[in-house]
Order: sequence, then structure tokens, then C-alpha cells
Amino acid sequence: QLQLVESGGGLVQPGGSLRLSCAASGFSLDYYVIGWFRQAPGKAREGVSCISSSAGITNYADSVKGRFTISKDNAKNTVILQMNSLKPEDTAVYYCATYWLPSPGVCTVARGRYNFWGQGTQVTVSA
Repeated sequence: QLQLVESGGGLVQPGGSLRLSCAASGFSLDYYVIGWFRQAPGKAREGVSCISSSAGITNYADSVKGRFTISKDNAKNTVILQMNSLKPEDTAVYYCATYWLPSPGVCTVARGRYNFWGQGTQVTVSA
């Protein structure tokens, strides 16, 4: 059974850091893209970052460049989103999702490309 499970969310003060994990089970991350998305109350879900597992190529939304870093742990079949210098506007439910990319290439954070999603983890940035 294919499954993506997010963890690591929580409450943090502005300027703080959080480390989100997306653990995949039931399939190998080889030749799959993992993307992170977020959805704040009343707003559309937006792409944050992605990594193409075969080539390790990463992509970031402008709003998080220089603050967030995506990486993968092949041994654990897990993708990590390290979030630093967090701002109140980063508050949202964060989701990971995946699509198949069998050849090396750049991943996209376009939501419509993704066809399997996790359940999300809440991130709240507040003093």
C-alpha cells in the first residue's frame, strides 16, 4: 500500500526552525519526485519545493529560497524539508506529494502534476 506520512510540524517563534519529514512506504523514491506544498486558511495550496530523486535536482518557490532546504535520505526512503528563518506567513498545513519521473530532469511545484498526497502536518509560526 502506497503511503506518504509527514511529520515534524509544530509551533515555533518567528526566526526559528523546523524540520519536516516525508516518509514513503510501499514504493521506492527512486524515479519519483517528492514535492512539498502548503495551504494556509482561506488560501489555495501552493508549491514550496521539490526534489527529483533520480538526479537530486531541487526547485524552490521564490518565497522560501534561501530559507528552506529540501533533501532526501535514501536509506530511510524519506525526504526532508529544513525550514529556517520562519515567518508568520509560513503558517500553514504542509503536505508532501509525489509523481513518477523515470528519467533525470527538473521537478515542478505545479500542483496538477502530483497524483499522490500525504495527510499534512501543521506548522504555526507565532510569537
